[in-house]
Amino acid sequence: MSAHLILGGARSGKSAMAARLAASSGLRVIFVATATPGDAEMAERIAHHRRTRPPEWRVIEEPIALASALSTHAARDHFVVVDCLTLWMANLLCDPAGGEPVFQRERRALLDGIPHLAGPVALVGNETGLGVIPMGALNRRFVDECGWLHQELARSCDHVSLMVAGLPLTLKGSTA
Repeated sequence: MSAHLILGGARSGKSAMAARLAASSGLRVIFVATATPGDAEMAERIAHHRRTRPPEWRVIEEPIALASALSTHAARDHFVVVDCLTLWMANLLCDPAGGEPVFQRERRALLDGIPHLAGPVALVGNETGLGVIPMGALNRRFVDECGWLHQELARSCDHVSLMVAGLPLTLKGSTA
């Protein structure tokens, strides 16, 4: 298994890098999308991503049970792209049906499962902690939880990159 955590700001090139890694792997690509179309603008973003993905990529839409989707689809002959961890975190924190027990269970399942995946995976996430401390308890928790998740994933992943202006800064391992 080889896991690559790709972090960066909005429009920094994270998704494009994950797509390049997947396409160059020579493996069948499984794309796990975590976004949900909550409004017209988000629906257009999702539509844009759908239009730009290669048609042969298999897409799994999973906003909550990410660890389960990974364990189901990760294989030696698959390259799995998760885009993105940040939206997944927002889904967990804002899911009125799930609440804290689901948040804790799904977060722990992801962290426990990553080292045991059968094939390569690229995990895309927004680096949310580089700005000012946000107003509001939920926004502060979101930034904190994303930061803690990224730290734990970085320890488990073989490669960690920070994308800036479309360029990867290698933080751990290599970008290849």
